[in-house]
Amino acid sequence: MADTLKPENDVQLLDAIKWAISEKTPLEVVAGGSKRTYGRPTQTAATLDVSGLAKIKIYEPAELYMTAQAGARMSEIDAALLDAGQQLSFEPPDLGPLLGGSENVATLGGIVATNLAGPRRIKDGAARDHVLGFNAVSGRGEIFKSGGTVVKNVSGFDMSKLMAGSFGTLGVMSTITVKVLPMPEKVRTLLIRWGADAPDDHVAMTAMSQALGSAHDVSAAAHLPAAITGRSGVDYVKSSSGGVTALRLEGPEPSVKHRTQVLKDEIKGFAEIEELHTKNSATLWREIRDVQPFVNCDNLPYVWRISVPPTSGSHVAASILQYLGGEVFYDWGGGLIWLALTAVPGAGAETIRAALMEMGGHATLVRAPSDIRGSVAVFQPLSGPEAMVTAKIKEGFDPDGILNPGRMYAGI
Repeated sequence: MADTLKPENDVQLLDAIKWAISEKTPLEVVAGGSKRTYGRPTQTAATLDVSGLAKIKIYEPAELYMTAQAGARMSEIDAALLDAGQQLSFEPPDLGPLLGGSENVATLGGIVATNLAGPRRIKDGAARDHVLGFNAVSGRGEIFKSGGTVVKNVSGFDMSKLMAGSFGTLGVMSTITVKVLPMPEKVRTLLIRWGADAPDDHVAMTAMSQALGSAHDVSAAAHLPAAITGRSGVDYVKSSSGGVTALRLEGPEPSVKHRTQVLKDEIKGFAEIEELHTKNSATLWREIRDVQPFVNCDNLPYVWRISVPPTSGSHVAASILQYLGGEVFYDWGGGLIWLALTAVPGAGAETIRAALMEMGGHATLVRAPSDIRGSVAVFQPLSGPEAMVTAKIKEGFDPDGILNPGRMYAGI
């Protein structure tokens, strides 16, 4: 058989995996390839390319769900949803440019397999919270499925939660059903422009905490320090002499107008307030979602995604940056740190892990050359019991280690 297997239907997908099992040939599972370098490098003899499974099979706007094949491009899914005034509310990011590839090649299967979500994660959850069901083939060469087309369709263990974030190591999804929701009628973003004499990031965390704790249903909160704002495509952000904190409100026009004004009054004591309307809001949050401040930054080769308690975000970042050179910005109200580092030994893994051991959280090395990703822990190291459970699950779904072996953890 060829080094690249490209099934065009479920039967061919099953046959490809059965062949790999019979030949003891490990497979690298890819679709659009935008996140091919996200995770540890795999040692595989062949590639299973599911980009041929690329159709939107069922879309029922009135029923608020869509079923698409795993290789369906997110750009096509977004276009279909836009025509109906709907969206995937977890805001799946496009990390292609960040990882040195092309934009608009991400697929639904890749998004679910990596469990990625954008700024609205704090309000609407991650990708796994929007998967209603799927069909897949395990590393045993067996077809299995979970869920259906409605929210309350699972009794017992919800395997969608297990497959989301498994990076293709347990099974290869052929079709996925996701819930969709109406797009907000209006979007407004309040910018706190801190100015040249801006206080440290800790004050921005306080402002985001106050906004998120208010009754105004803030759907996203991010902070861009002064080193980041100059790369924005939004003039109000780019022209800021200091850092910028962004707070997004969405919904019916009268509600958004009222909530925006009340929140503006409540936070005006922090610094100058600017208001972005729909177009500029969309541009800014897309930049944050896709980590665009760190695209094409050759002097910052390593990018980490660090999840911490929101009130700890600036403290964790400060404890890391006092030892390592780099830049940072914050999403999820401070709970998500995007950290880009200069060419430091081991991508700064030891320093980052030490900071998290003290303050809590977990970190993933998203961008680095393959030799670095093969030598340091890309994902947060597992404890003994966690490693044992993870290995048992892998063995249950893929006993011969056919699917993306070692993609997440060495030896698993």
